[in-house]
Amino acid sequence: MKKNWISMGLAMILLAGCSNASASSAQNDTGTVAADGSTSMEKLIGSLSESYSKANPSITITYNPTGSGSGIAAVSEGRCDIGLSSRSLKDEEKASGLQETVIAYDGITAVVNTENTVSDLTLEQISAIYTGTITNWKEVGGADAEIVVIGREAGSGTRDGFESITGTSDKCAYRQELTSTGDVIATVSNNPDAIGYASLSAVKDTVKALSVDGVAPSEKTVKDSTYKIQRPFVFVTKTDSSLSASAQAFYDYALSSEASAIITAAGVVPAN
Repeated sequence: MKKNWISMGLAMILLAGCSNASASSAQNDTGTVAADGSTSMEKLIGSLSESYSKANPSITITYNPTGSGSGIAAVSEGRCDIGLSSRSLKDEEKASGLQETVIAYDGITAVVNTENTVSDLTLEQISAIYTGTITNWKEVGGADAEIVVIGREAGSGTRDGFESITGTSDKCAYRQELTSTGDVIATVSNNPDAIGYASLSAVKDTVKALSVDGVAPSEKTVKDSTYKIQRPFVFVTKTDSSLSASAQAFYDYALSSEASAIITAAGVVPAN
């Protein structure tokens, strides 16, 4: 859901930020950094922007939550400084002159209703459930009930991450495709036979997070890579253009040890 960031002291507008040469970029630096892309990174970019702007009040950081694909396109077309993506760049995107920097890692958690007796699934079982090979909870040690498969809408970064990791891209047999993480959690919490997925930071006690291959999702297990369903949160920039002075300073801040606590507080694991 798009939010009005003016109340947070951030003007939410689209600005042309990427320049074609480092010299002209520095000379025309307006003190504004334009970010565009992943809605899943909204909390992260908001926390980083707010913290940085407090220490650097002359810098305005803007964010347009359009989705990972749109953010990548915005960088490529020169409509922003930094693209935000909740997936890695594809080979063809890298070949077109884009580069990625992983800022953090986000665990994607399979969630079920709190009444569900199943607490652990293998990655293969999750894949089989989402592709319709396993259709009843009794097949994985649960009750004799049809599994109601819930997911996100096409174009969602969370969906892209989940399907890429589980090997279910273009194969999922969804009963419902919902447009927000909140809707997924609410739907699963109200249906004892449902299964869904959501970012680790969004999971509350209204649903039960499943372990995968015996490993529970947590900051520790995401960071040490023992939890298998995880994805990168990425800054995307051009390879043939330098960032403006303001954009480069914010970029460096996001990768610094100083920002690690801010990233952790946003519910994801710092890559640094």
